[in-house]
Amino acid sequence: MSILEKVYYPNDLKKLAISEMETLAQEIRDLLIKKVNTTGGHMGPNLGFVEPTIALHYVFNTPEDKIVYDVSHQCYTHKILTGRKEGFLKPENYAKFSGYTNPDESEYDCFVVGHTSTSVSLACGLAKARDLKGGNENVIAVIGDGSLSGGEAYEGLNNAAELGSNIIIIVNDNEMSIAPNFGGLYSNLRLLRETNGKAECNFFKAMGFDYYYLENGNNTAELIELFKKVKDIKHPVVVHLHTLKGKGLAPAEADKEAFHWILPGTLDKKDTPEQASENYFTVTTDYILNKAKQDKTVFAISPATPGAYGFTREFREKMGKQYTDVGIAEEHAVACASAMAKAGAKPILSILSSFIQRTYDQLSQDLCLNNSPATILVHWAGLSGADMTHLGCFDIPMISNIPNLVYLAPANKEEYLAMLDWSVEQTQHPVAIRVPFGAFISTGVADNTDYSKLNKYCMVEKGSDVAVIALGTFFEKGKELKRILKESAGIDATLINPKFITGIDTEMLESLKENHRLVVTLEDGILDGGFGEKITRFYGNSEMKVLNFGAKKEFTDRVPLEEIYKLNHLTTDLMIQDIKNLL
Repeated sequence: MSILEKVYYPNDLKKLAISEMETLAQEIRDLLIKKVNTTGGHMGPNLGFVEPTIALHYVFNTPEDKIVYDVSHQCYTHKILTGRKEGFLKPENYAKFSGYTNPDESEYDCFVVGHTSTSVSLACGLAKARDLKGGNENVIAVIGDGSLSGGEAYEGLNNAAELGSNIIIIVNDNEMSIAPNFGGLYSNLRLLRETNGKAECNFFKAMGFDYYYLENGNNTAELIELFKKVKDIKHPVVVHLHTLKGKGLAPAEADKEAFHWILPGTLDKKDTPEQASENYFTVTTDYILNKAKQDKTVFAISPATPGAYGFTREFREKMGKQYTDVGIAEEHAVACASAMAKAGAKPILSILSSFIQRTYDQLSQDLCLNNSPATILVHWAGLSGADMTHLGCFDIPMISNIPNLVYLAPANKEEYLAMLDWSVEQTQHPVAIRVPFGAFISTGVADNTDYSKLNKYCMVEKGSDVAVIALGTFFEKGKELKRILKESAGIDATLINPKFITGIDTEMLESLKENHRLVVTLEDGILDGGFGEKITRFYGNSEMKVLNFGAKKEFTDRVPLEEIYKLNHLTTDLMIQDIKNLL
């Protein structure tokens, strides 16, 4: 019988000898490698945090003692040890639990967490509530994997340092962020590693924390000894662990960036390189590289996720001093880009839609209030089957309603390149571009639109009775809708590619009143506060009927995209049915 077969909950760990826990760690690693290679997920961070998780649950009395995992990159072992190992044992159960902590799954999870730098703030709140109620449980925040570069981490540390009661902050220092670490704090972490935690220059002590360092953060016996020292401590303490990201999997240890998060079947692929094909990532990087060669003021910025939009090592090396990774600090990235643009440079900030929502204040105040002509590329935007923590469908309501910002939605490669080039060269507006996510579409015909004439829609095909305004990635759906309307109802619909999300073409919309009864809008996002509502508002005092197709406002969690489309009537047959019913 394996050790893992005897462990269902943390209390089972307390019956094990140290040697058995070391065996358990290897069994868990084997399980993680098999499961993550099958489903995809965070491989490197979880492999590096197996022993600390075992030791935490061995020493502390969870769930009475609270553990808050930052960003959930390191929570898989925690899930295995807290009644959810069935979700890791058999392929038929792999989808049962999410890749992030979730109190709906287990009382051992304190919060739904998927974005970064939050654990210290959350733990601080738990500790304050405990003190108000007169409790005595331990509150532990786990932070690492680059999360210390996020602004909220500093805010949380600043507050936690003077709490005056129990809060234990585990700094999981695996020498990495998602990509390599950047920033002055990580220089201090390196100094602390090099001096075995004894350097006089100590960021955490300077803030007022008690401080412990463990060089071998993957040694179960040493971890248990250290955690016993800080258990029930009556003041704020930082426990700095030096761990190995990707531990136990040679490719993950050798290439920590590539194995931070992997696609299904990554370990099964042959070593022969795949032939690169053109996509929106390569189009972006090719454009930036060419532009940077011509103009030394062109500058690319990534907040810690370069691989997510094709900013490969080769790209970063070629860009040299014209590229920076600011770490997991999206707020800083926007403000920095704004200032660069104001000073005459040409910054291009790439960011994932799920993470741009962290930057609302900087977009509003630092960027748009100052009308700085920076370029922001919003990737992975739209409806998807992602976890509820990483949905990219909320960008349009957030971004398109900030004054001064021009938000553009290209439908193909040629439009995207034209928008990108206009944005980089113009000096009048902050511009965001919703980079198409999904099928790569190229018309082969250059887009000669003059984007300086704001909010001018493109009437692709003029018809009558029904007008279809299909935004960005949903333009192809609009084309299909027009075709089926003609075939099934004899309606030769007008087809419009709006291109602009942030404004309406009042002249074109007014002209539709002459021979149209219905305007249909399609958008790859939520309807509340979205693009379609702008059109509906325009026609509110007229006879024109309007149908908005998009998604309702909700957090979906790993719901297949086709199911989302059906639930929201985003399939062609359901849209046709709704149109016929209205007409």
